[in-house]
Amino acid sequence: MSRTPDTWILTAHSPSILGTVDVVTRYLFEQGCYVTEHHSFDDRQAGRFFIRIEFRAPAGFAETAFRSGLAERVAPFEMVTELTPPGYRPKVVIMVSKADHCLNDLLYRQRIGQLPMDIVAVVSNHPDLEPLARWHDIPYRHFPLDPQDKPAQERQVLQVVEESGAELVILARYMQVLSPDLCRRLDGRAINIHHSLLPGFKGAKPYHQAYQKGVKLVGATAHFINNDLDEGPIIAQGVEPVDHSHYPEDLIAKGRDIECLTLAKAIGYYLERRVFLHANRTVVL
Repeated sequence: MSRTPDTWILTAHSPSILGTVDVVTRYLFEQGCYVTEHHSFDDRQAGRFFIRIEFRAPAGFAETAFRSGLAERVAPFEMVTELTPPGYRPKVVIMVSKADHCLNDLLYRQRIGQLPMDIVAVVSNHPDLEPLARWHDIPYRHFPLDPQDKPAQERQVLQVVEESGAELVILARYMQVLSPDLCRRLDGRAINIHHSLLPGFKGAKPYHQAYQKGVKLVGATAHFINNDLDEGPIIAQGVEPVDHSHYPEDLIAKGRDIECLTLAKAIGYYLERRVFLHANRTVVL
């Protein structure tokens, strides 16, 4: 469900305590707020509660007073809240290498308003995609990678992220393994996309490996990065059936399409504040 332009988003998480839903919805009612969408989840194994609410605010809505009153009301529940105003557009940095399909798709969706975000820079270890970024009037930062001094290149990347005020980093087929230090610095705010061939094929030419094994499914996974390569908390996945008639180039083409769709879906969930990091997994409401 897409967000309407006039709604606020309230998200919260807390220990599983009796009255968690009531304390949030009752406060909204008392403030004259009209709830347009409401989802919640209680993890009975972990004892954690998650809630996401979209609402329309009444005339004369005072954000500061609303936040203060909400904090006081939910304090007994140890509830952590986040309030996102209508029209909020987070700043985003996209990292790429040479493949252009995911970058092109994200730039298009951003341009037509499907993904409400401001792309403040495209960062790459290759110069190949600069014309695409420039066509969209987005700064392109080329930082060549010296295998003997990878930390120097990552410091340049992090500097762009920090100086631009980017809230989110998207690895749109960035074909370098991030160091543990950079993974730690970007924890919870960097999303990666990779193919999800079944069974798993790693290394060079995974689609050619898959063809040799006669795979019947190809897919893609979008996830938060962590220090375990391609094993961070999963946000979205896509899968499509294939058969014996699909040659390696067909699998590659289908894989590109699924990667674009899956990454866009994950970014959309993030922008709409639907994603909660929950230990080594996610809750998507």
